[in-house]
Amino acid sequence: MKKTRDLLKTKLKIVDIVIELIDARAPLSSKNMEIDTIIKQKPRLIILNKSDLSDNNGNIKWLEFLNKEYQKAIAINAFDKMNINAISNAVFQIVNKRSSVRAMIVGIPNVGKSTLINNLAGRRGTKTGNRPGITKHIQWIAIKNKNKLELLDTPGLLNPSSDNPKSSQNLAFIGAIRDENIDIEYIALKLLEILIAKAPNSLEKRYKISIRDKVPREVFTDIAIKRGFIVKNSGIDYMRTAITIMNEYRKGMIGRVTLEYPQYYEDLES
Repeated sequence: MKKTRDLLKTKLKIVDIVIELIDARAPLSSKNMEIDTIIKQKPRLIILNKSDLSDNNGNIKWLEFLNKEYQKAIAINAFDKMNINAISNAVFQIVNKRSSVRAMIVGIPNVGKSTLINNLAGRRGTKTGNRPGITKHIQWIAIKNKNKLELLDTPGLLNPSSDNPKSSQNLAFIGAIRDENIDIEYIALKLLEILIAKAPNSLEKRYKISIRDKVPREVFTDIAIKRGFIVKNSGIDYMRTAITIMNEYRKGMIGRVTLEYPQYYEDLES
């Protein structure tokens, strides 16, 4: 991570703007606050990516907050090519130039940097995957548009450690931490706890079960039985059930759920 930080500081001198991606489902947890210290007053566009997986109310509240705290923020889905013009227009507006802009894209692993670059470039310019740590090196990608936008992709920069258990859980929920590095059964149960509270109807509809007056462990068991995740002579296949719940949440199959809100709204809810 130190090597990545040093690289960002060096390349910062040759770009006009920084495009910072954060995950719309967990904007606070997926934002490395060290990036603020590194880029300082450099022009910046913050992108709430995967906004199709978070709820609309959460997107609105986060955009309101981020546009007050930073220069400019927009919400997108990196897979949607309709966002290309919005991003390009925002970049050139911020730097106040008509052409030849160099932008550096930063963010934690698995936040969608490579996917965004590929869609902007209109080709498979960088390797992508639904797991953290795909981008290993920096690479320049030329965007084919009339304004001559060039993007610098960088390896994912993740906080070296987190003292906040809630943030660590949120990163596990959205796939920013490799599944092999977490207790996936425990994390799946914690996710169910949130889904029971925030998306009960979606949970029942997805798995065709009733969750009324049930604790997460009971809901977990019901899902396993409904899906037929039973191992002969062993009972419930807990691992397969946990992986299924995690994957289907990450793909938006259990409804659109924002995991956290700006502090002001968190205080109102508490």
